[in-house]
Amino acid sequence: MTTHPRLAALVLLAGLAAACSSGGGGGYAAAGQKAAPAAAPQTVEQLAAKVGCKPRMQVDAAEIRTGYCRTADGQFFVTTFASQSGKDAWMDAAPEYNPHLVGSLWTVLSSRKVLELLKERLGGDLHLKDHRTNQMRTVG
Repeated sequence: MTTHPRLAALVLLAGLAAACSSGGGGGYAAAGQKAAPAAAPQTVEQLAAKVGCKPRMQVDAAEIRTGYCRTADGQFFVTTFASQSGKDAWMDAAPEYNPHLVGSLWTVLSSRKVLELLKERLGGDLHLKDHRTNQMRTVG
């Protein structure tokens, strides 16, 4: 299998994030209030199935899971997170690995062309690096 070097680097990043994760839930309710129930997070397998792929798992840890997919749209990595804090930690490092599609407790990493095709079926926000400012921006 030939993969893009940035995509392969994501697997390394995912493993490092899993090893460094604190496992904290990240969400706290104000005193006297109950936390709103969160929607059940989607799995790597569920997200991949939406775009016609059976993922080849690359990282399968409690806090982070990453699967590799190849479809007619192209090749990509799907990553899911057990907590918002885990996703936030990944997102702090993600600009180096751009562009990426971002949803609730998940990301997909690939080329912009592939992500635009996947966005139609997965939803999420496309995050791109603005090379003029070197900052990430969200494309609706």
